[in-house]
Amino acid sequence: MRNVLIENIFTRMHGDERIIFLSADFGAPALDKLKEKFSDRFINVGIAEQNLINVATGFALEGFIVYAYAVSAFITMRCYEQIRTNLSLMAQTKPLNVNLIGVSAGLSYNVSGPTHHCLEDLTLMRLLPNFTTFVPSDCTLVEKFVDHTLTVHKPKYLRLEGKAVAGIYKGDEVNFEDGFCELRRGKDGIGIVSTGYMTHKALKIAEKLGEKNVELGVVDVFVLKPLNEDALRNTLKKYRKLITLEEGFIDGGGLDSLISGIRSNDSGEIKRMGFGERHVFELGSREYLHKLNGIDEESIVNAINEMRKGS
Repeated sequence: MRNVLIENIFTRMHGDERIIFLSADFGAPALDKLKEKFSDRFINVGIAEQNLINVATGFALEGFIVYAYAVSAFITMRCYEQIRTNLSLMAQTKPLNVNLIGVSAGLSYNVSGPTHHCLEDLTLMRLLPNFTTFVPSDCTLVEKFVDHTLTVHKPKYLRLEGKAVAGIYKGDEVNFEDGFCELRRGKDGIGIVSTGYMTHKALKIAEKLGEKNVELGVVDVFVLKPLNEDALRNTLKKYRKLITLEEGFIDGGGLDSLISGIRSNDSGEIKRMGFGERHVFELGSREYLHKLNGIDEESIVNAINEMRKGS
């Protein structure tokens, strides 16, 4: 995802001198030629994410379009006060086009331990007024979102997956104003609402159960804020029971809270699936860590089967 994003930014930089790229001492293969070609518009601020936000804000106040790039856990939590004060507050009074690129969200850094996991950001960034929270599930969404970053002069958080993912979208079905897409239309009254990496798992499960004549709906929410809540509410009305699926903490303001709020005046059951009240100290594959925390494929299928029994 990050290479696709950086390649697209690099292309836009040829024709738009307003674009500035900042890094908190964080590299990428696609970044090398950007640094070489546009050395006057690339700045490495060092391992100093708080200052990264300060510098980004300064450039944005002068009318530049800024991309600030770092590890997701650090660009959100290490400098949350700066994000709140410099971007969220100030964006209420003047345009500020700052795009925070957080790479390796969720458990992308599965072997680096809890200091590098990022399970809190969905809640933290969704909480901030005047912010867009973008959680793509594939590279097509990332590519399409670049135009949005250039034209919408408000702060944005781009939560990018750290590992390669399969393609989901072709592009025509993407509507950033809605912020979601119903990828599979269910017929059994049960739907999965997912975001980011977990959408791949939702689609895989839906395909397997489809072979057993169980037709699940799958709704991918790729903009957690702002999104068309009325349109999403209407889409979800066909499902009596929902499972929310996210690689983040539940019961704290993330995707599950968003869906619960949207469904507050509607009847129906919601099963929240994500990480509970514990950090992940174990090491291993992503699926192994998911299994330990009850969001592996088997656990999700079991939850779906329990819902079907109670239908």
